[in-house]
Amino acid sequence: MSDTPSEAEPRGSASNDSGVKPGTDAGEPEIPEAPKAPEGPADEAPAARTGGALSKGDSARGDSGGSGSGRARAGGTGSGGTDFEKRKAETRDVDTRDPDEDEEWDGPVVESWFADVQAKPPAPIRDATLWAALATGVLSMLLLGDGLALNLLLVAIPAALGAYYAAQAAGRRPHRWTLVWGVGGLALLSVPALRDADWPSFLAVVAAVAAGSLALHGGRTWTGVLFGPIGLYTSLVTGPLWGWSGLRERSGGARGNVGPVVRALAVAAVLLVVFGALFAGADAAFADLLGGLVPDASVSGGPWHAVLFVIGVVGALVVAHTAAAPVQWDRVEVPAGRPRGRVEWALPLIVLAALFAVFNAVQLAVLFGGYDAVLDKTGQTYAEYARQGFWQLLLVTLLTLLVIVFALRWAPRDSSGDWTLVRAVLGTLCVLALVVVASAVRRMDMYVEAYGLTRLRISVVTVELWLGLVIVLIMAAGVWGARWLPRAVLASAAAGVLAFGLVSPDALIAERNVQRYEAKGSFDLDYARGLSADAAPALDKLDEPLRSCALRSIAQDLEGADKSWYATSLGEARARDILDGRPLSPDADWNVCNRLSTELAYR
Repeated sequence: MSDTPSEAEPRGSASNDSGVKPGTDAGEPEIPEAPKAPEGPADEAPAARTGGALSKGDSARGDSGGSGSGRARAGGTGSGGTDFEKRKAETRDVDTRDPDEDEEWDGPVVESWFADVQAKPPAPIRDATLWAALATGVLSMLLLGDGLALNLLLVAIPAALGAYYAAQAAGRRPHRWTLVWGVGGLALLSVPALRDADWPSFLAVVAAVAAGSLALHGGRTWTGVLFGPIGLYTSLVTGPLWGWSGLRERSGGARGNVGPVVRALAVAAVLLVVFGALFAGADAAFADLLGGLVPDASVSGGPWHAVLFVIGVVGALVVAHTAAAPVQWDRVEVPAGRPRGRVEWALPLIVLAALFAVFNAVQLAVLFGGYDAVLDKTGQTYAEYARQGFWQLLLVTLLTLLVIVFALRWAPRDSSGDWTLVRAVLGTLCVLALVVVASAVRRMDMYVEAYGLTRLRISVVTVELWLGLVIVLIMAAGVWGARWLPRAVLASAAAGVLAFGLVSPDALIAERNVQRYEAKGSFDLDYARGLSADAAPALDKLDEPLRSCALRSIAQDLEGADKSWYATSLGEARARDILDGRPLSPDADWNVCNRLSTELAYR
């Protein structure tokens, strides 16, 4: 949301305008201003620093006076401060030391980073938000009991509407990035509706929670985008209490009574159950239609449905409360690193860049000279060379990103020449790191050609490609500024997870391995049996009896699962159509399949 305090006000403006120092309560009575103390000799400076010296925080707020005018104005004296002032400074956790002094300090430094992140009290909950929470609970109770597919997206829609109404009541207007994160989160929730595989669906749900948190908080800095999901957990208690207080106000206030509404809903439910059961008994077609639309409401499943209802209501209230009163994680102040000298900073990075250049030169020589000479010299096989190199190069990419992060923290920044040096050195290192990324991807491609594609291999290649994209974004930030970098990195991660789910990794694995079987005659049947229903279209291209052996596990899983339309993914539906149109061969028993697995694995 665009008008959260983190986006609409400059950092620290709340404390500046109110005159309240960090760590104090705005409702605390103001202490009368003490008279200024005369300036003392130079040897009294340490005493004045303890009780009444002007600190950096006070000077930033414009408090001026003599050497004792900082803390003395709150009740101390210029000669060292009273006991009252010392106790008050300890109570408020105020740093009374001289910031330029290098002596050890035992004060709460980390806590001061989070001094301004507390959320404002939320506006009273609206009727629309309460109805949205109720709709979320009802849909959760009715749809989520049979598994996750399209039902997860259907449940998320009223929860998102409740958050919108809550933010609107709090005076927060939608920002373009709010729409980006919100639409992206809903798009990620479509992955379980499309794919039967659990692992890309799990990644998509986790990424959807992160994107939804950014939509609610409006984070734009690194602290905002990294700590944003924590803000959802802070509303686990306050959100339901906020909704309950609003419900109590409406139950006995002038805005109406909840009792008649509850009674009306109960009567409507009873009428639907009674007459629905009678109509179902009178007509088999209507009973079949009703059975497909209405979830199981048996007595044995009643407690589980009640739990799902509570989870849905509480989740919707947590989301709405976060939208109404987000934690201002953008206000977390992380101290900047101490700039280093040019030689101290640049020399290690230049040496590292030279090492990268030598490695990349060797890679280019191997690429143009062929792998045969290298394999003859090292004594390694084609697959061993590829497998050995990929994991080391993946680690090199990760460590390079860490080096860039710490190098930016300690980079010299006193003049334009310093920034030119930083851009030149880090830009060169980023370009060389991209060559390492390309080499790592090529190594994995060689490994896949030798042994086939698996879930682990396709996952790590995807991560490597995303790390290369992050390096490109860092290079772009060095040219056009880094204000947009945190959001761009998180958006690229969410887009990568969405693309990973949409391309159906299990289907891609099966298709690549089928192509390898057609070209070389080798096939890992045991691994193909463990793939999800998403792989059925590719495995259906195999000849019998290998086709039936590869699809047997998928057929058994689908045979035992009788799910409703809202809990069935598109991958499952396609697999059912394939098996219904072309059933498994009765000749493909376990003895035949085991023999094929052994024969094809060693070709």
